[in-house]
Amino acid sequence: MKANAPSLIRVRATIWSALLFRGTLIALFLAGGVPSAWASGDADAGARLYSVCTSCHGAWGQGNFAMAGPKLTGNQSGYLLKQLRHFQNGIRGGAAGDAKGRQMAAMSKSRRLNRDGALEDLVAYIQTLPDKPASPTITGNLQRGKDLFSSCASCHGTSGQGLEALGAPRLAGQNDWYLMAQLKHFAQGRRGYDPADTGGQQMRAAMSELMDIGDYEAVIAYINTLSP
Repeated sequence: MKANAPSLIRVRATIWSALLFRGTLIALFLAGGVPSAWASGDADAGARLYSVCTSCHGAWGQGNFAMAGPKLTGNQSGYLLKQLRHFQNGIRGGAAGDAKGRQMAAMSKSRRLNRDGALEDLVAYIQTLPDKPASPTITGNLQRGKDLFSSCASCHGTSGQGLEALGAPRLAGQNDWYLMAQLKHFAQGRRGYDPADTGGQQMRAAMSELMDIGDYEAVIAYINTLSP
């Protein structure tokens, strides 16, 4: 028995390391910090699920201003999955005054999206849709916006491409009216209100860099000039 003791210790250490690595991957995945390749799903099954999304987000995921539904294409799959889970779990869309968030939360809890793997399938289908940058509608002081964006780049990338390892979404090419709405939501506590939404809470803290609506317009106008 004594001769086998070191070998047994090594085996146990190997098993423990494997479990720890697996746990780390799971934690990163739930936080939206694992690259898209880990977020697999059935795009064909997702196409059938997406039919309920078209009225708000458009047939091609391009967004719909009239319904305040943002553009979905171009976002990392890990980020989309994280947000859908946040809506399902009340981490997002539960704040007073966030009517559209409440609507999305209710949609995410529908029977069709509550089966195992449904969200992964839906996101897999969204990733097959053509990505076309949204047309700008907001103007502002570009130099001021560039200066302000320097503090955003550490999470969202210097080209606004998003950094999935940090769970930060792509900003470039997104509907600028949606970016404006979200900045206001963060400032008003309608988003990032739940301690489980670590990314949202970080964004709420970052809002201290923006002094007024002019700063919102400036940074968004600068984002409109970026190409990921």
